[in-house]
Amino acid sequence: MFVDETKIKAEAGDGGRGCVSFRREKFEPFGGPNGGDGGKGGDVILEGSDNENNLTRYRFQPHWAAGRGEHGRGSDQNGAQGKNCMIYVPPGTVVTDLDTGNVVAEILEHGERKVLLEGGNGGWGNKKFKSSVNRAPKRANPGEPGEKGEYRLVLKSIADIGLVGYPNAGKSTLTSMITNARPKVAAYPFTTLHPQIGVIEYPERYQRLQLADIPGLIEGASDNRGLGHRFLRHIERCFLLTLIIDMSGIDGRDPIDDYDQLMDELGAYDSTLLKKPRLVVANKMDEEAALQNLRQFQVAHSVDIQPISCLSEEGIPELKQLLWEKVSEAKAKAKEAES
Repeated sequence: MFVDETKIKAEAGDGGRGCVSFRREKFEPFGGPNGGDGGKGGDVILEGSDNENNLTRYRFQPHWAAGRGEHGRGSDQNGAQGKNCMIYVPPGTVVTDLDTGNVVAEILEHGERKVLLEGGNGGWGNKKFKSSVNRAPKRANPGEPGEKGEYRLVLKSIADIGLVGYPNAGKSTLTSMITNARPKVAAYPFTTLHPQIGVIEYPERYQRLQLADIPGLIEGASDNRGLGHRFLRHIERCFLLTLIIDMSGIDGRDPIDDYDQLMDELGAYDSTLLKKPRLVVANKMDEEAALQNLRQFQVAHSVDIQPISCLSEEGIPELKQLLWEKVSEAKAKAKEAES
């Protein structure tokens, strides 16, 4: 099961109570107060982890709580701090407070930490209240309660390449050919029911790229039609937008119209997607009408195109090389813009 959005309830630990205690030893009739402080409650902490790739565990375990701080004891013994509650999420997770609607955390890297809720402070023991006018205080503070909250977790995958296209355009087949992912491939639409994250290996460079295969878009996806609209969030952070277009013309499909409609749906979802670097992958070039359709497409649209055939594997090595060049160029521009 792939879950990229869910809700959780979390609660930090309460602080421990302070202790009221006095020294009672032989030959010490006025030993004085020695009550220890209560321990601090545990925090709820978010941490990015590459070992997680979706939010399934939080769908079935929505309640999370940190440990309570120990109560103070006599003999100047302070209580121990409560155990922290660690919530491990995949990089790219956005956390929104359900009460306010505000984004309270965004985990982008492995090992990145964010304290979501703080535990309550422990109460003071009676030794903290000793003064020149009150030598034997019989007062101690209770621990403070820990913070509580309800949150929505939304995963926006951090991939280098976002692959989108119409159903049966060949996305799953291409993904299985150039990455280590093994999505379902069949001769009917909507075989991909959730995003597939695959890794493209470049052994000669000792490098790799991540590719996100989004379920097939259809016309009206931005109005919640079909499956793809639910997962467009996974390409928001991609460096390169790759559109795979069926050039065969089979079943009366027009590659030019397909491209126009895909761009319309992407723009309707988020206009910033249209500003991303784009590459068109012209698939099924082994078909008879594909070459003529490609020529007409190039006249209609001035965009980088890489012809391929997943059936004959023609153009696949060239595509991998082009993807590397495009992503490297996009990353360099992004780094330059940040500086």
